Amino acid sequence: MRFEIEGPILFTPLRHGDERGFVSETFSVRRLEQHTGPLSVVQDNHTLSRAAGTLRGLHFQAPPMAQAKLVRVVRGAAYDVAVDIRVGSPTYGRHVGVELSAANWRQFWIPKGFAHGFCTLEPDTELEYKLTSYYSPEHDRGIAWDDPDLAIAWPHKADGPLLSAKDRTQPAFSTLPAYFQWSPSQK
Repeated sequence: MRFEIEGPILFTPLRHGDERGFVSETFSVRRLEQHTGPLSVVQDNHTLSRAAGTLRGLHFQAPPMAQAKLVRVVRGAAYDVAVDIRVGSPTYGRHVGVELSAANWRQFWIPKGFAHGFCTLEPDTELEYKLTSYYSPEHDRGIAWDDPDLAIAWPHKADGPLLSAKDRTQPAFSTLPAYFQWSPSQK
């Protein structure tokens, strides 16, 4: 499934099952490249969030270490968000949000030029994501999760989400340098 914002894609891999369980091809470069163009996956990340309402984000890496991500939930559920930070894009500053869960089996492709974040909907939620560039602390960047210019309707508890110290102090979207430039030919 594609969205009004060019770039992010929602996939649901096939599962073949019987009374014993199921088998599913959860990743195929050949299949993904049909939608994204050539890419190289170099790193897998796995996160565990113990409490429902844990919010991680909004994160991205600046060039030349920018990352595209293929995200999936392997246990629990999360509301996953991609924010367009490509200067010049007709959807600059807009976001796409989807529910990913172990039950719905969906995967979310987030290309370079997007900030990423998620809020867990269940306790002990685990996400796995494949990355097209290695983690680089010196290129690690973020945006305030609650920035009013982004108007993301996060599904967290009334007393607010559980945040890291880093995510409590991310800068405003309006102060973001032009790390990414939009081009009509981008996928």
